[in-house]
Amino acid sequence: MSWLLLILAGLFEIGWAIGLKYTDGFTRLWPSVFTVLSMALSVLLLGLAVKQLPIGTAYGVWVGIGAMGTAIAGIILLGEGVSLLKIASLILILLGVLGLKLAH
Repeated sequence: MSWLLLILAGLFEIGWAIGLKYTDGFTRLWPSVFTVLSMALSVLLLGLAVKQLPIGTAYGVWVGIGAMGTAIAGIILLGEGVSLLKIASLILILLGVLGLKLAH
């Protein structure tokens, strides 16, 4: 159950990171509300997950999911550039997240 909570926390991290782009500096109400709620849920779920998981593993996986997902969402949703180096870097993050899971 703690791994599921951690994955959900990572997904909400992606939500708030992408949401920041739509808040226009927190001047737009609904994108700002979504972003702040996503932030709160992300940290809450992370906090619940670390009751059972080591903090280093949980935090590393949380950040990895957030970084990888945000970069992919930026490419798909925001038209950010993609390159071989970016794809290779995302693969390295994925390998790091998988390594932390396997090392647990």
